[in-house]
Parts: sequence; C-alpha cells; structure tokens
Amino acid sequence: MADGTEEAEPDAEAEAIGVRLFWEGLGLPGLVDVHTHFMPESVLKKVWAYFDGLGPLTGGVEWPITYRAEEDERLGMLREFGVRAFTAMLYPHKPGMAEWLNQWAVDFARRTPDCLHTATLFPEPGVAEYVRRALDDGARVFKAHVQVGAYDPADALLDPAWGVLAEAGTPVVIHCGSGPSPGKHTGPEPVGRVLARHPRLRLVIAHMGMPEYEDFLDLAERFGEVRLDTTMAFTDFSEEFAPFPRRALPRLAGRPRPDLSTRPDPSPRLADPPRLAGLGDRILLGTDFPNIPYPYEHQLRALERLGLGEDWLRAVCHDNGARLFGL
Repeated sequence: MADGTEEAEPDAEAEAIGVRLFWEGLGLPGLVDVHTHFMPESVLKKVWAYFDGLGPLTGGVEWPITYRAEEDERLGMLREFGVRAFTAMLYPHKPGMAEWLNQWAVDFARRTPDCLHTATLFPEPGVAEYVRRALDDGARVFKAHVQVGAYDPADALLDPAWGVLAEAGTPVVIHCGSGPSPGKHTGPEPVGRVLARHPRLRLVIAHMGMPEYEDFLDLAERFGEVRLDTTMAFTDFSEEFAPFPRRALPRLAGRPRPDLSTRPDPSPRLADPPRLAGLGDRILLGTDFPNIPYPYEHQLRALERLGLGEDWLRAVCHDNGARLFGL
C-alpha cells in the first residue's frame, strides 16, 4: 500500500536461523515433527478456505494460515528449519475418500524421502483391507481425525483396522480431543473404549488431547503405547481458549509409568490407579505446519518456557520421535 501501512513479509532466512539455533543449542541433529500436513493441493486449499471462513470446527477463532505457499516452498521451509523427518497428515471426511488419499500419499512419500509415509482410514466396509494395503505400500504412520470425520473411533467397522495397526505396531496420530470445537464423538471416552479392545495400539493423541488434557494423560498413564503430540499446545494462541493446567506439568516429565494395559480385562475407565512416574519419553513434537496462525519457532519456544529442562526438550523435539520411527 502507498501509505506504508502494509504488513511486512516475514524474513524467511531469519526465521530458519531462529529455529536452527533452538535445536543446535540443545545439541540435536535436527527436529522430528510428527504432525505436519501435506495432502493433494485441491484438498489443502479447501482446508485453508475452511479456516478462512471460520467454519464451525474452528470454534469461531480467527485462524490466519502462516505458511500458505506452494508445496515445494513448504517442503523447503521445513528443510531450512532442520526438520529431518515429518509427516503428511491427511484425513477423509466421507466414505470412499481414504483410499484415494492413501494412493496420493504413496506417490508423495516416494518423491519426499524425508516424509514419514502417512496413510489414513475411515469407518467403512473394507477399511481393514486398505489399511493392510497401505502398510504393504510402506505406510509408517496413520492419521485419524474424529472431529472432521464425525465418527466414533470405537465404531465396529474400525475394529479390524485397529487390530491390524496394533499388530503391526504402526503409530496412529488421532485428533480426538474436543478442541477447538467439540464433535459428537470427541473426548476421551470413545478412545478409552478403543484401547480397552486394543491395549497395544500405538495411538498418538494429537494436540495433547486439547482441551481434555488431563483425561488423555490418564489414558497415556494406563496404556503403555499411548503417546501425545504437542501440536499447538502451550502456545499463546491455544492458551487463550484452552490453557494447559499447570498442575499437570509434572506428569509430562520423567520416565513412563509401568504399562498397566496387560492386566486382565482392562477397563476403559479413565480415573485409575495411583500416579506414578511421568511421560517424558512419550511426548512428541507436533506443530500443525503449515496450518498454524503463528511462526513455527513459537511452538518450540512455548515448549522451552515450560521449564521442564533441556533433557526433556531433546527427548520431545527429536529423540522420542526418532526412537518411535527408528530413525
């Protein structure tokens, strides 16, 4: 604008330097980000349009997309940040869509070797079969989005697929918390029913289970293969509408509790036995890049200011994810 009031373009080089200084200062070889979005461009643009329109699932919160760019540019940004492994979180909102997305993901993974091959699923006939095909094609992580898909994760149609994934030991990043807006099947109770049937399922609870943080921490403490990702949690943006309870911070540190999932007839009840050690090796870095309303570095600094120490930051930002995916 001629009056000089236009918003300045972000300095990409300075931003990349800031991110790299963060992980270099921790002595890490880079970052492992388990929650980034790549999907067919036509689908991604519809997602961006949804955020722009303040659709009901955004909770009415203004949500500018910070990294609205072409695919190659977005990939370049992550590499400049020093993200050595990331995902292509993609998800269907209706039957018949998951297989198409999974086929796109096969091609994306082949041409993007630093992306952890990602697949998805939906409660529909044949889901177990196409989940097996995706695994045969090389899928290393799945995405389930209970809020967008508007389905019960404990739906009987999904039960065989969960069994396949539990047997394979393949992580599933699942958006099942009720933030930023609740859905019919969001919250800890449906996920508790899934884990009661499949206690070895490697669920990664997206967004730390926002806003039902403590209930999902209960689940992680009861089931030894449950993890949580940090996506958008602890940031200034999320703290405005879904603050993480500071009394729960000690539960994020330290070593995990003994696995209670092998006890006879595990119950889906959430408030179960006494508190033991923390979950420090089961918290994973996630960011939601590119669909975030603030710079990438802010997620990292938000974790840093929790004051849980450099060992914890090293584990969360790299080591836990590297171990999970055998990097």
